[in-house]
Amino acid sequence: MEFSYEVRDSYAEVKADGRLNMVSAPKLREFVTDVIAGGSNRIVVNLEKTAFMDSSGLGALIGCLKAARQAGGDLRIAAVQPQVKMVLQLTSMDKVLTAYPSADEAFSND
Repeated sequence: MEFSYEVRDSYAEVKADGRLNMVSAPKLREFVTDVIAGGSNRIVVNLEKTAFMDSSGLGALIGCLKAARQAGGDLRIAAVQPQVKMVLQLTSMDKVLTAYPSADEAFSND
């Protein structure tokens, strides 16, 4: 899995490309932690190119959400693919991590 990010007007967009599983989950946590340490506490994780996520990936997203909130910000997810959406729904985490159609829409009402 590869990660990249781009700082936008009011948030940082983290793009995740690949499978979010037990191998890549710690890398996502570290990547997002570094983005937060760089001064961006409002994060959108763009999952457009993430076709698969397991429980480790879900745990990483929750850990990243916690880190962003501890820094006074928030974390949101965007462009969620069907399998990832199913994992979120089966675990009821879709109520904690609200999915937005695009990164631009995630913080558009704030």
